[in-house]
Amino acid sequence: MRNLIYSINLSLDGCCDHTKFGGEDEEVYEYFTQLMQEADAAIYGRITYQLMVPYWPDVAKNNSGGSKAVNEFAHALDSIENTLVFSKTLENTDRKNTRIVRSNLQDEILKLKQQPGKNILIDGVTLTSQILGQGLIDEYRIIVHPVIVGTGRRLFEEVTMQERIPLKLVESRPFRSGAIALRYITQRP
Repeated sequence: MRNLIYSINLSLDGCCDHTKFGGEDEEVYEYFTQLMQEADAAIYGRITYQLMVPYWPDVAKNNSGGSKAVNEFAHALDSIENTLVFSKTLENTDRKNTRIVRSNLQDEILKLKQQPGKNILIDGVTLTSQILGQGLIDEYRIIVHPVIVGTGRRLFEEVTMQERIPLKLVESRPFRSGAIALRYITQRP
């Protein structure tokens, strides 16, 4: 079965609004580029999808990212073979290999995990919060940035769970900027 990997950037105080971190960190872009190269499917909610597209495909098309690391990230994101956007309001998308899904999130993810292929990435806050307690996420890749922002949306602030999810830290990687990449796997009985 394919792995579902949740990835996100956070401030030290748990804010997941990437606009509050400031500056570009080439190592962070390189980290996420590698993660995307190990995947062939991505799952987004409407808000995250509309933050990513058309911005990153345009960067890939024009190599306008300003650095090699940013451009490589854009190309890796643009080359994901299968993108699912869960939305009740998005009418259409003109991106190849992208489909809007209105059916049951859990059922769609289970189907996708059972198909042959590489890893599946899921991003964003609201969509991930909807499946957090269902045992579908296999890995959490979190980059904690060395900044306290004080305000902004917090990771999983809307989640109410019946049971805790035990995780095992399998990798930690510090970057020159002071950011640190944490990789956790879900521990299952």
